[in-house]
Parts: sequence; C-alpha cells; structure tokens
Amino acid sequence: MRCSRAEAAGPVHAGAIEAGDFKSFAGIILAGSGQTPAKHHVALIDALQRVACGTVDRLMVQMPPGAAKSTFASVMFPAFWLAAKPRAEVIAVSHTASLAEHFGRKLRGLIAEQGTGFGLTFEANSRAATRFGVANGGQYFATGIRGPITGRRADLILIDDPIKTWAEADSRVARDAVYDWYRAELLSRLKPGGRIVLAMTRWHEDDLAGRLSRHDGDWTELRFPALAEAGDPLGRPVGEALWPEWETTTSLLRKRASVGERVFSALYQQRPIGAEGRVFEITGLTVAIDVPPVVRTVRAWDLAATVAVGRRDPDWTVGLKLGLLADARLVVLDVVRFRAGPADVDRIVLETAREDGSATTISLPQDPGQAGISQIVHFKQRLAGFNVVSSPETGSKMVRASPAAAMIGSGQLFVLDRAWTPALIDEIQAFPDGDKDDQVDALSRAVATIAALPTGSRMVRHTLMGR
Repeated sequence: MRCSRAEAAGPVHAGAIEAGDFKSFAGIILAGSGQTPAKHHVALIDALQRVACGTVDRLMVQMPPGAAKSTFASVMFPAFWLAAKPRAEVIAVSHTASLAEHFGRKLRGLIAEQGTGFGLTFEANSRAATRFGVANGGQYFATGIRGPITGRRADLILIDDPIKTWAEADSRVARDAVYDWYRAELLSRLKPGGRIVLAMTRWHEDDLAGRLSRHDGDWTELRFPALAEAGDPLGRPVGEALWPEWETTTSLLRKRASVGERVFSALYQQRPIGAEGRVFEITGLTVAIDVPPVVRTVRAWDLAATVAVGRRDPDWTVGLKLGLLADARLVVLDVVRFRAGPADVDRIVLETAREDGSATTISLPQDPGQAGISQIVHFKQRLAGFNVVSSPETGSKMVRASPAAAMIGSGQLFVLDRAWTPALIDEIQAFPDGDKDDQVDALSRAVATIAALPTGSRMVRHTLMGR
C-alpha cells in the first residue's frame, strides 16, 4: 500500500521511494542492517503505513516486551516522518525522560548512519538526543510523561511505554495523572490533522490503552499476544509463539509458570486481569476448531434494549448457544451480540431461533414485576413452536457464574474458535471487574438451563450444523 498523491507529503528521496511509502523505507533500513521482519513486524509496518497515509490517525500497538515494537514505532517511523514531511514536528513521550532520551539516541544513530540516503541530515549544532532539528525544517522533541511540552506543537505524537512499574500501574492516582496529562496537555499540542501512535506493553485494565479503548473509540488497535489465542490476527494456531526466533513457546511457558498468571496475562498476552477476585480460571478454557455431535443445545439470552449513540456505552443483548456432548462436556457453539432498540431485539431473537431450529431450547430471563411477566408472555407468543423456558435471575452474578466457572476450571467447558471468541474470552477473564458482563450472564444462564432440562425421552440428538 502506498499513499495516493493527495495523501503524500513529497518524495522521501528523489528517484528512490515514492512519497509516503514507509514500507519501502523500512525495507531499506532493515536490509542495511541485515534484518528480516517477522510476521508481526510486517503487520506493524502495514499499520504505520496507514498512519503515514492518513487513513489511520490514532494507532494503538500492544505487544509483549522484546517484540521490537519500539524499533519500528519510535525509531524507524519518526525517521521516515521527518524525511518524508518537510517542516514536520514530532513529540515523543515515554514513561521517563531517560527512556525518551534512549529512543532519541537510537533515532539520531539511525539518521547518522542511513539518513543521507533519504536526504535526511541534521541541522548544524543540533546534537541533543531529546531535541534536534533536521535540514528540511523538521523538529524532534522527546520527553518523559508529564514532562514540559508547553510551546511545542506536533504533526505526530509518539507515546512509547507510558508505564514504568507495577506500583504505577496499580495506583489509581498514577493512572489518573497519566490520563489527565494526555488529555489536558499532550493532546492540546497536536496540530489539526495530526496523528498519534501509542505503542505499549499492557499492565492494567485501566492503563492508558485501557482507558482510551473505553472512552475514545476512534483508535485502531493492533494487539499481538506472546502466545497465540483464538482468532489470532496473524493466523497463528493457538499457543504458537509470536516471534519464535526470539523466544520459543517452551521458553514463554516456563516464564509463565515463573512470573504468575497476572503478570504473564498483562505483559505477555496483552490481556490484563485484576490482582484478585477473579471467578474464572481462564487457563482451563480450551478453544477448538471442530466439535463432535451434541446431544442437546440451549440458546440463553441476556436482554438489553438500548442503541449505542455517540460515545454512550450501553449494555449488549447477547444470545449464547451452548451444546451438551454425550460425555457431559459443554461447548459454546455461537454468540450473537448486538446493541439495538426493542423492536430490533425482538426481530433478532426470532431470526436466531429460526436459524437454530426447534431442537434448541430458548432460555429467557424474567425481570421482576408485571412488566417482566408481560415481556415473557410476548416472547413466548412470538416464539410459538419453539421450546421456551424462562426464570428470574436469583443470587448475585458471581454466584450465578460459579457453575460455569467450575466447568471451565475442570476442563469440562470449551469454546469454538470463531470471530466472536476473543470478545467472549476477554469478558470471561475480566469478570467480575470488567466493564461488561452480558456474555457471562448469558453463559451462566445457558449452563443452568442445560443442567435443569429433563433427560430421557426428550433428549434430542442432532449433529452440529453451525451458524
């Protein structure tokens, strides 16, 4: 992918690289040092190319330590930006001034060694690692989080690892300070049409990446766990190492056993979990491509009826389909998840029932009072011909989730590897401290419903056809 002429900022080097072509730039830089990019590097280069072209103006990169995200995002990319865009201004931020200086020195070294081939040379007497200019009028300024940036402006803001320690990550005061500084000071330095790249290793559900994901939905996210999970963006099989030439699966598993699940899940899997209070032991959850025939199925619903508008973050309506195998194991076969008003909820529930077929039991929650009774009567009328069961929700969410958690912990419940799987696993792992629990509620209801259904003559055996 190359930028169109309208998106391009002028030639990187006459007759060498077409305007805005970071891919070619990175290829030349890597070839000069005898390096070959791994799959995740190629994906990162592609994402940064879109930033260069302007098709992405907010990029969030989440990778484990040692994945070389900084080499591309904080060294190569600002070098390209300064070469490609005359009079460009770059602000680079890291958790401390010393780390910012470290990246600045690497950038200076790259420019000194290979910059002349792209028409990139330093201004006279521009020698500082954290502040220098280039001959085409570009300026680079690096600082630590909450460092002085008054008077600076930027076409490109680079934020690389804004968290230094677990103590900072676990401190609400420290997290608030970083987020407030980003909003009130750093963001105000961005020129109209400017772009931001956040490259970090995750530490906490509420770290800068977590907050921006929740409160600013305009980010393009690139997340690569050290060990592949279901729906891996690189197409890796589950459990495969991100960069085996650097660190093998065996080495990562040994590290996982050493550092503990919380540290490994955050720093290596880019999936932070809380320090305590987790209900589900996610290591017991298996992801499978195919399943044997099931003997019965249930579609359990957690109902909401609010449309997402603007930056509102309403609950989801979720319909989770659970299958029972002959050996008493359970498998999540499908998840329907959407936000819509009452009429669309009604329509989608009916459409889903038709797709599942009459052999699938439909389980609905009954809200308290007459309104809840009326809603169930309405759905049963709409779903005439299907086996519909309903019951009020009793007990706390954690109590209701306990049977499903026990099944997962014992390896008796697994999920199919589908497009919906990562979001389901994310929510299961974050429960009960995550922002949403609609899928967990649906899973809890499905497990309880299958356990309560009668056996014997009513058991229907059919082969899973999928959706």
